Amino acid sequence: MGTQLRSRWSCLACAAALVALGGCATTANNPKDPFEGFNRAMFAVNEGLDVVIKPVAQGYDAAAPLPLKVVIGNFFGNIWDAWTAVNNVLQGKGQDAASDLGRVLINSTLGIGGAFDIAGEMGLEKHSEDFGQTLGKWGVADGPFFYWPLIGPRTTRDTFGWMVDVYVDPVWHLDDVALRNSLAATRYINLRASLLPSDKVVEEAAFDRYEYIRDAYLQHRRSEIFDGAQPHEVIVDEPAR
Repeated sequence: MGTQLRSRWSCLACAAALVALGGCATTANNPKDPFEGFNRAMFAVNEGLDVVIKPVAQGYDAAAPLPLKVVIGNFFGNIWDAWTAVNNVLQGKGQDAASDLGRVLINSTLGIGGAFDIAGEMGLEKHSEDFGQTLGKWGVADGPFFYWPLIGPRTTRDTFGWMVDVYVDPVWHLDDVALRNSLAATRYINLRASLLPSDKVVEEAAFDRYEYIRDAYLQHRRSEIFDGAQPHEVIVDEPAR
């Protein structure tokens, strides 16, 4: 899950930078954001929480050697590969699902529990699919946008998808509470540390951080749902009056 979120947030930062460099103004009162007042309040809450979380991530980033951070990212990425395989099956992408399953089998064995990405070195491409993307593939509309503390931006559809992602996450099903909480905290701090370079990009690019993150998220999420290919819009002519 951490790998998927890290990829998404990195793309959000890049999208925000491109919008700023292009000199495009963000439209206020975005129709996809009917609860903007609530969302801005939650964004402020998230910013407040990050006052505590960010220094911890910075300390971890400075203290942990790069090989250790790579191993931690690979371990949690291997867990996500298994769920990605399931979602690719549900989306009818059998070849990608087979590749994902192969990655899990190889990295869980030769890669010592996923610590090393042996499958990647063998040429098996890494994908990232979640249940929100699966719902999108099934034709479920994205619904209103929400900004949640800790988990960040989500559409209504992706909020429900995230709930399913969390429910099937094996980390949260561990009986050992101390181990479960330690793994969850490690994954979150490792993820937050990986996003530190993106913070600077967004801060330099955005006059209104909330609007840029929202619009970049919606644009990138649409691209993810359609695997980078924009769907054809059906234009219906209005009758003459």
